[in-house]
Amino acid sequence: MAEEEKPTTTCTPKPTPDDLLQTPTPPAKFDPTRMIGIIKRKALIKDLAAAYHNECISYCRELLELQKRKGEGLKLLNLDPNR
Repeated sequence: MAEEEKPTTTCTPKPTPDDLLQTPTPPAKFDPTRMIGIIKRKALIKDLAAAYHNECISYCRELLELQKRKGEGLKLLNLDPNR
């Protein structure tokens, strides 16, 4: 009978934490197109925040006007507005 050959496996050792720390990572290259995109997104967010702020201010003014009208109506009826 012929001898059976056992498959040989090569095992690479796991890197130790020291090996991982010593591996230099190349610094990220500066890409001006990414900066342009970031600046554009920042401007869009700023515009959106301003639009929401203006809408909020208009709702606050409307609410204040309604509260004043309610107070005036209650004064005419001689009712306490804090009820």
